[in-house]
Amino acid sequence: MQNLEDMGGTYAHKDIAFEFASWVSVEFKLYLIKEFQRLKEQELKQLGWDIRRNLTKINYKIHTDAIKENLIPKELNSSQINFVYASEADILNVALFGMTAKEWREQNKDEKGNIRDTANVKELVCLANMESLNAHFINEGLSQKDRLQKLNKIAIEQMKILSREYVRKLEKVR
Repeated sequence: MQNLEDMGGTYAHKDIAFEFASWVSVEFKLYLIKEFQRLKEQELKQLGWDIRRNLTKINYKIHTDAIKENLIPKELNSSQINFVYASEADILNVALFGMTAKEWREQNKDEKGNIRDTANVKELVCLANMESLNAHFINEGLSQKDRLQKLNKIAIEQMKILSREYVRKLEKVR
């Protein structure tokens, strides 16, 4: 990565840039401020999404390690191994969203990505928790059926709690 001094040019604090813009014209300063605000809002939205997705990715690693260590027999080929991982991912999908990834794709042919890409913050938080819990249940040796039932109850409970918290925050804003 290059040092800023090596790249040439002049760098200034945003307040200095705004004041300089007012020398050019008041309209230019207003345009610059609005554009800066728009870019900052866009940056914050993207950062928030990245943080939520990274949270689920971290727990996904915990989840896949538990699958690898406990559910995958030693002599499977790569497509059989992928099936085990997909099956476990679908347990979480069914427990939280009520459908498998394939069912979601069939119902949402025009959507890009997958069911988890369309998840809201509450769903992503719940999913991250469920990945961790499912890893724990796998390590305990619970059957897939028992894990699905437990995870579904947990998903319902957590979504109720997260929804109540979300409503409380909205009421405080008003």
